[in-house]
This record gives sequence, structure tokens and C-alpha cells, in this order.
Amino acid sequence: MHFLKWLYPGMKFKRWLLLFSAGVICASLGLAIVFNYKYIGVMEEAIFRLFYLTTGNYYYAVTTVAGTAIIVLGLGVMLAATQQIIKSVISVLVPEGSDKLVEIIFEKRKLNRGPAITVIGGGTGLSVLLRGIKSITSNLTAVVTVADDGGSSGRLRADLGIIPPGDLRNCLVALADTEPLMEKLFQHRFGGTGELAGHNFGNLFIAAMTEIVGDVEQALKESSKVLAVRGQVLPSSTERVLLVAEMTDGTIVQGESKIPLSGKTIKQVYIEPRDVRPLKGAVEAICDADACILGPGSLYTSVIPNLLVKGIAEAVSDSDAVKIYICNVMTQPGETDGYSAYDHIKAILDHSGPGTIDIAVVNVQEIAPELREIYAEQGAYPVEPDIEAIEKLGIKVVKANLVSETNLVRHDPARLSRTLMSLVYDLKLNSDRMRLLDYYIMAESIKKLKD
Repeated sequence: MHFLKWLYPGMKFKRWLLLFSAGVICASLGLAIVFNYKYIGVMEEAIFRLFYLTTGNYYYAVTTVAGTAIIVLGLGVMLAATQQIIKSVISVLVPEGSDKLVEIIFEKRKLNRGPAITVIGGGTGLSVLLRGIKSITSNLTAVVTVADDGGSSGRLRADLGIIPPGDLRNCLVALADTEPLMEKLFQHRFGGTGELAGHNFGNLFIAAMTEIVGDVEQALKESSKVLAVRGQVLPSSTERVLLVAEMTDGTIVQGESKIPLSGKTIKQVYIEPRDVRPLKGAVEAICDADACILGPGSLYTSVIPNLLVKGIAEAVSDSDAVKIYICNVMTQPGETDGYSAYDHIKAILDHSGPGTIDIAVVNVQEIAPELREIYAEQGAYPVEPDIEAIEKLGIKVVKANLVSETNLVRHDPARLSRTLMSLVYDLKLNSDRMRLLDYYIMAESIKKLKD
């Protein structure tokens, strides 16, 4: 019954079908006038004689039945012809078939009506969140940290003088609406022992595109076209930065990759140089958003570094958007050892100032004992949801079961997205900024996530 999806609200198909029908009726009336109803009269007389001789029914009953049958026949022919025309066009433009096309149109119409969401962070946690949210809205911007200095990203940063592409690549892939093989290609890491060993193809692709177009922001836009990305991915700054941590014992550790390995407790982090300029598009995305979401992800090396770029924290604080922080499920060894949810939030506020968090989403789902044991061996433990302490900061707390039930303790994309979008739409409804049709589409999207 995929053809019926053409009749869904917002598809902009029914209006043209009705216009086509009106054109057929108009042409029919014109032909009748031209021929002075002569042929119509002959047809009517023939139908009357046929029905009267076989059934004995009266004139008006005969004409009513015959007329209705002709109308139904005509509409059926029109629909069949329209369907064949569409299939003919689809066979050229979309070889996958009409089912694929109707899904594309439905998704585009629906997603373009979604709220404007700006997500700030980096690392695996941000990618998990984006995979869920992209099924509800395409008005989506990921503002990504540029402090990474390890692995393939660090080598390209040192060799080519570009901002590290690793987190940007992960976000592009997370938002991509492309074939699985293309995703595998962008995530492929070269083996062997040569100069390519350890490099990621997606990182090399972004680096090459940056050299071709001469600008990393434009390179990301062009890469987004290749991957059919929903939304946009932007760095918080296009300038190279160095993440520096001051430990509680006064020692200084330089480099994002070295901070968790220091074995010491972090007092604060900052970037060098401290006056790097933010990307204009990133600031605009924050200011225009209905919701700004911080995290999930490494607290000191993924989330906070974005807020240290001059103008980013101020934009978040001044924005009319609702500011939501997604607290991590587990502590991170060498970075947030012993941290509760309150400690995570306090660290963000200490680095960015007040007004950057309105709501905190915390996990209250119990972690399976066998998984707790595995993570405990690595020095990671569940983050305590100390709700009362958070609320004393004037921040609303939303409790939810957010853990993915796999061999890894991570946020479940569907659960997390459902929680966030329900929260965002509730706030929009309360402010009377949302139309009834938008609410219907949102409800259908959330239902799809549940299924």
C-alpha cells in the first residue's frame, strides 16, 4: 500500500491530482459544448435503451447508475494513468523504484518541518546522538570540537596544518543517508606498516577536499553532498587550538590525547591561543536554534573545549533556545573519576559561566552487573544521578532510561532522541510556536522510533 503514502498530509501530491482531475472535467465540458451535446445525447439514449430493455428500470434510475459507473471508471483510469506516469519518471530518476522515491519525499517533507537543533560536542557520544535525531529533523547542526591531536587526525593536523578531521568525519557519517558500503569506506582505517598505516580514509578525504576548495567549511559542505548528509557539520573554529589542562597539584598537561593519560585530577582546562575566533556559521546555528544540546561525550576533551572558543559560550547563554545537557552514563578514567552528574554540570558551568544549561538529562537505568564488572576493571563506573544537588543549581532534571542493552554501556540513540524530542516539542507547544500538523508529524516520528 505504498501508493497510499502519496496521500499523506504534507506530500503536496493531492492538490496536483485534483488539479489534473479539474482539467479533465473542463476539457470534457469544452468538447461537449463544441459538439452541441450531440454525441452525449446519442450515448445517453443508447444506455437508456440497453438498461430499459434488460431490466425494465425507469429513466432516472438508469441514468444515475450508468453515470456513477462512468465517473468511477474515469477516476480509475485517471489514477492508473497518473501512477504509470510517475513510475515511468521514477524508473529513470530513481532506479530503486517508487517505494524508494515516496520514502525520500515523505522524509524530506516531514524532516524539514522539524525543530532547529544545534548539538555541541565531539567524539563517539555526539555521533550516537546524531544517529537518533536525524530521523526526526533535518534542521540539525553539529558544532564539533577541533582540539583532537591524536591518531590519524593528529598526524594530519601536524603534517598539513589543518584542523583535526576525525570528529567531523564521525558526525558526517552519523548524519549520512547513504549506502552502508559508503559508510564503511569513510570509516575504513588502513593497515600495514607504511605511511598510510593507521590513517582513516574519511580523514584523508576531508583533508583532500580542504586542499581542493581551500576552506574547511566549504570542504565539509561538499563532503556532505557525497554522503547525502541530513543537516550540517561545522567546527567550532577553523583555527588550530591546543587543549591544556591544569591539574589539582599544579602541573600542566598539554594535548587532548595526553590529558586522560596523566593519571592526575583535572582542575580546569583551557585552549591556546585563548582568543581563537569562532566559526560564524556555528554561532548563527546556536542563535537560531530551538534547542542547544551539550553532550554526550568526554567532559573535558569533547564538550568543554567548544565552550572555550571565544563567543561560543556567550552565544549559547544569549540564545533563546532551550539549553539541554546530556550527562554521560559512565565515568571516564583519567578524566571524570568519581564524578557524579552534579560534578559534570558544575564543571561545565565553571568553564562557560551561568546560563548555558537549563535542563539536564540523566540516566536512571540500572547497569547490568556483568557490564559493571567489565567497566570496573577499566576504572569506569556508573555516573550517580544526584538529582537534588543539580536542582539546587536552578537546573531542571529529566530522568530517563537511556542505556543501550548491548555489550557496551552507551546511550541508546532511539531512547535518547525520543526523550530529547518529546522534551523539545513539549516546550514548543507550551510557547504556542508549533502548528498542529507539525505536532502530528512529530508524533508519527516518535512512534517510528518506538517501533
